[in-house]
Amino acid sequence: MSRLTHLDETGHPRMVDVSAKDAAPRTARAEGALHCAAATLDLVRAGKTPKGSVVQTAELAGVMAAKKTAELVPLCHPLALTKVEVTIEFDESLPGFQVAAEVRTVAQTGVEMEALTAVSVACLTLFDMLKAVDRTMVIDGIRVIEKSGGRSGSWTAA
Repeated sequence: MSRLTHLDETGHPRMVDVSAKDAAPRTARAEGALHCAAATLDLVRAGKTPKGSVVQTAELAGVMAAKKTAELVPLCHPLALTKVEVTIEFDESLPGFQVAAEVRTVAQTGVEMEALTAVSVACLTLFDMLKAVDRTMVIDGIRVIEKSGGRSGSWTAA
């Protein structure tokens, strides 16, 4: 394994210098899930939750979070994002919600952290908006499922 790029030769943290890299189109997709009681899913579907429009609010929170990633994650480069899309779908088999994000930019570094942040905050928002009706919820499976662009090329999770 090569040395960690966010540490200098003396072990001190640093933001990686990407100035020598060419800007290139980059995309990352991430996913995660919020497991809840079936009754909670039914309440959301019926629009009868105490805090209102749960899915749309969580999708918007995910988009906003992606734009703030560099403020939340130390040493993460601030990027001009060209697309952030967060989608939340009902999943009876969990029961719960499948959360996905796609983030794009044209930059010198990738957008995996932005996609992960979008999914994470969307899941947290679902949890926050539903905690009054369901204390059993679990967030899990947050991961990058695909990235493209840059020197390392494309990658898709198995």
